[in-house]
Amino acid sequence: MSASDELTVDPAAAAPPIAPAARTAALRARAYELARFLSVGGVAFVVDLGLFNLLRFGPGHLLEHKPLTAKVISVIAATLVSWVGNRHWTFSRQRTDRPTRELVVFTAINLVGAVVPVLTLALSHYALNLTNAFADNAATVIGIGIGTALRYIGYKRWVFTGPR
Repeated sequence: MSASDELTVDPAAAAPPIAPAARTAALRARAYELARFLSVGGVAFVVDLGLFNLLRFGPGHLLEHKPLTAKVISVIAATLVSWVGNRHWTFSRQRTDRPTRELVVFTAINLVGAVVPVLTLALSHYALNLTNAFADNAATVIGIGIGTALRYIGYKRWVFTGPR
């Protein structure tokens, strides 16, 4: 037997096989978690897009000529909705025993996720000069979609990691 044969490890031999029932249960749990996450995200999306449109195009046109200010305000409101929903429903079983750290990391991930729709709106509105309501909303929806994927990955990896 050579030295290289001794270092080679068969991955199938190293880990015990996962029973089909356990695999199905794990997939079902992940699907439910993802459904809860998307439900919370759906509510946050309605808050984000609804408030954005209310500020830009609603009564009084409060921020008609300030789309980025309207977007920042709507993202902050949606982030608060997301925090409450994800902490107390989606990831309630994975909350850590360090809520302050959890909140700080959650906020950091949301800042990154919030920059994405602001950047897509800025690109569409100012660089591409697409300034009508449809273009602003399309850019916002695209940015929210990308930001949502980044948030889910970040929450699973760095925020809601369970007790130490």
